[in-house]
Amino acid sequence: QRRGLRLSAPAAIQVTVRDALNQALDEELERDERVFLLGEEVAQYDGAYKISRGLWKKYGDKRVIDTPISEMGFAGIAVGAAMVWLRPVCEFMTFNFSMQAIDQVINSAAKTCYMSAGSIAVPIVFRGPNGASAGVAAQHSQCFAAWYGHCPGLKVVSPWSAEDAKGLLKASIRDDNPVVVLESELLYGVPFEMSEQAQSKEFVIPIGKAKIERQGTHVTLVAHSRPVGHCIEAAAVLSKEGVECEVINLRTIRPMDIETVEASVAKTNHLVTVEGGWPQFGVGAEICARIMEGPAFNYLDAPAVRVTGADVPMPYAKILEDNCIPQVKDIVFAVKKALNI
Repeated sequence: QRRGLRLSAPAAIQVTVRDALNQALDEELERDERVFLLGEEVAQYDGAYKISRGLWKKYGDKRVIDTPISEMGFAGIAVGAAMVWLRPVCEFMTFNFSMQAIDQVINSAAKTCYMSAGSIAVPIVFRGPNGASAGVAAQHSQCFAAWYGHCPGLKVVSPWSAEDAKGLLKASIRDDNPVVVLESELLYGVPFEMSEQAQSKEFVIPIGKAKIERQGTHVTLVAHSRPVGHCIEAAAVLSKEGVECEVINLRTIRPMDIETVEASVAKTNHLVTVEGGWPQFGVGAEICARIMEGPAFNYLDAPAVRVTGADVPMPYAKILEDNCIPQVKDIVFAVKKALNI
């Protein structure tokens, strides 16, 4: 206290997802000299999406490295560096382009620790925008959560908020396993409240732990990435009609925190999953299968319902694109279907 006034602690602040990711990279580059960033335009141009803004000027050519347009090449360099205990952060300009390097991600990074009986770890992060953007059509709008979540040896995270982005990226860089960080381009410029705790340089979010974003009693909504926000909006709409939704932000695709979902279903007796990816073999399909096979199945009062992207390559036209991506109205409709109202 000073002159009878109480000095307040730093309050929560508004931070965009872009700035949260930039903070995470900056703090981890500073914390551990083995960490380095590589990818297309990450250095002199400050990143295609400005995620690495200012890092090249601060850390130099050896820590922030511009690469040729060759995903298989620079992903392979990064995997090799990780095998000798450097900690590369490999940026794909979009995860659609990670298909060029999928042999390195799966056959080299994901499987080496197992195939070497644990003697070779691969502490690498593959990160970049994933899923639909705006007006970039079929070859730039796929969600790879189910693809990479399918593969043993990888950890896969999918942040929604600024706190998610910072805490999960820092945890991924510190992890001794290969981690795929699936970001949303459409969230980069969105501001979220960041708590005082999350502003700390030691703030991390454990990989493999979901978060309940909204408490509810009538139906469980499970989502990851941008659809989490749609679920919260849908919950607000439904609340006016007397339906209280519990919204779970999955955060991690692999390993999946099915226990949090089971506990919620045991309370609400209804389940709706929401994702931007395609329906067949999707994240929602996996959640529904796990619930059916586990103890929470006995608590369901109705079949689980999935809300997904349309089962087509993404159209270019905006009106068609909007109808291919889950909207708030689709979630409201699915909840009413699950509740039979």
